[in-house]
Amino acid sequence: MAETCRGASLRQLAHLHDWHISEAAYGEALGRLIDAHRAMPLAALWGDGTTSSSDGQQFHAGGRGAAIGDINARSGNEPGVAFYTHVSDRYDPFATRVIAATAGEAPYVLDGLLYQQTGLTIEEHYTDTGGASDHVFGLMPFFGYRFAPRLRDIKQRRLHLLPGQEAGPLLAGMTAEPIALGHVAAHWDELLRFATSIRTGTATASAMLRRLSAYPRQNGLALAMRELGRLERSIFMLDWLRDIDLRRRTQAGLNKGEARNALARALFFNQLGELRDRRFENQTYRASGLNLLVAAIILWNTRYLEVALADIGTPDEIARHVAPLGWEHISLTGDYSWNVEDRPDPDVLRPLRAISSLLAA
Repeated sequence: MAETCRGASLRQLAHLHDWHISEAAYGEALGRLIDAHRAMPLAALWGDGTTSSSDGQQFHAGGRGAAIGDINARSGNEPGVAFYTHVSDRYDPFATRVIAATAGEAPYVLDGLLYQQTGLTIEEHYTDTGGASDHVFGLMPFFGYRFAPRLRDIKQRRLHLLPGQEAGPLLAGMTAEPIALGHVAAHWDELLRFATSIRTGTATASAMLRRLSAYPRQNGLALAMRELGRLERSIFMLDWLRDIDLRRRTQAGLNKGEARNALARALFFNQLGELRDRRFENQTYRASGLNLLVAAIILWNTRYLEVALADIGTPDEIARHVAPLGWEHISLTGDYSWNVEDRPDPDVLRPLRAISSLLAA
């Protein structure tokens, strides 16, 4: 790195790494970038900042390490990890963490929503099937979130009605045993204490959900959370079947996360695109650094897109479909200049390329 950085010696880079690289520093830097991006008028066209999605992205590893798993049904038997990232409807990647490639994604959905260090106020969250479980469905309402996953094979899932309710002719064959409301009521105080422990930071949501899933089936708290989750999931499934706007919002949110992953994949080219850190702490720094770089590119692209779209008179109806995730104009390799003299004036933008010159190229 020192050989490609003009103006920074190996000693300076080592001092920076040892004294300034931390999870707290990454979180604060990411929060500043995202808050600056949220203030841009163009970002408001992409969403109001109240919805988000999350998804895991697999990265191969050069060997074994703390969070590295060997066998994964989706990624084969190559060792690797997953970076689980939350993205807002304005393309802001506001949280990321390292999980084992073999780990389930559902326990980590709430972590990014609860512990992010930005000004985002998320109300509705989307995942794919891997991020959904009855426990997550049951826990989300305690924190004011609406959970809207894109469930695979939804026609094979069953609805759970309240005791005494009867399914109409349209739901015939789609129902299973009723919700055990008495069991939920009997353990309601425990459910409140469980959610309060997460809210106050006594334990993380992922740690509590993993522990809850590991309880024996006869555990009262686990069964109560499952019954509550079944109720929430049944309500959601009915909304999903009748609300086409909900299905469109969910798909659009997940598409933004997938597009962000494509940019992250392009940036993760060092060491042949493999994660070679052994310690979990260093793996976390790698994920946070990659996410910070993605956020910086999104901020840069949005700033210039605002000027370019205004220059050609693009209406808002079209501009809202232009994503700030391109990287073809960015030179990813070469020398990295950190000299103060080389920094451009933040109030002065580079000249735009004319359409005629783009066609000639």
